Amino acid sequence: MTASVVQISPPYIAIAARAFVRRLSSTIAPMRPELCSNRAIFDWSAIFKPGVRWFHSGGIFAALSTTTAELIIEAMKAAQAHGAITSFDLNYRAKLWASVGGPTQAQNVLRRIVNNVDAIIGNEEDLQKGLGIAGPEVAHKDKLDPDTFFMMIDRVVEQHPNIKMVATTLREVHSTNRHDWAAVLWLDGQRYVSPTISLDVLDRIGGGDGFASGLLYGLLTGRPTDESLRLGWAHGALLTTFPGDVTMATRADVEALAKGGTARVQR
Repeated sequence: MTASVVQISPPYIAIAARAFVRRLSSTIAPMRPELCSNRAIFDWSAIFKPGVRWFHSGGIFAALSTTTAELIIEAMKAAQAHGAITSFDLNYRAKLWASVGGPTQAQNVLRRIVNNVDAIIGNEEDLQKGLGIAGPEVAHKDKLDPDTFFMMIDRVVEQHPNIKMVATTLREVHSTNRHDWAAVLWLDGQRYVSPTISLDVLDRIGGGDGFASGLLYGLLTGRPTDESLRLGWAHGALLTTFPGDVTMATRADVEALAKGGTARVQR
């Protein structure tokens, strides 16, 4: 498909893309299923019974300790038993997994979790290092190449036939603050590709979460699949133009960009 290109230009100095993970002794890290068996902490029936439609977790929580992944699996099973869709953002972070078993343990744990979800979000590195899916060498794969990602999705579904949806952002980094940005979605065998946008990035951290939240919002509100992808793509793009990883975009801002507008604030 022919991609449209929009430029977002915030008047800021970019922040270098280096993350430090400070999660030692997180309050939630000691949580494990047996602590919840008496329903004093997490009463899954009470949590999901009111009509929860979607339950989402991610790889950072899974890597906090040797027990948090078991809690995720228990929660995913409970959510599915109550009819909720379940999704998981692989979010492979080598620095976190180093303290709880390293790369081999990460793959073992993440594969077990993925066997219990309906949808996953993750880029090529997440699929390769988190799930052990064969693909191009990450260090040499910088281009926006949807076909490569869809090839990897085929391999994911072969190994995890329970998966109904896979989505990710595609990013080509020209410099710290100049990125090309796109997104792809595989849903029930159908492929969707967003436009490509040229970004002047202030802070790249959080763009993936912005994409995921926008995509899930679109699907939960009954938007067409291609529109849902664009909402995620637009929200993730806007989020990289803000300081920090918390969005400052309004729904109107996101929908305007998703429809082909500019990144100007809607007044």
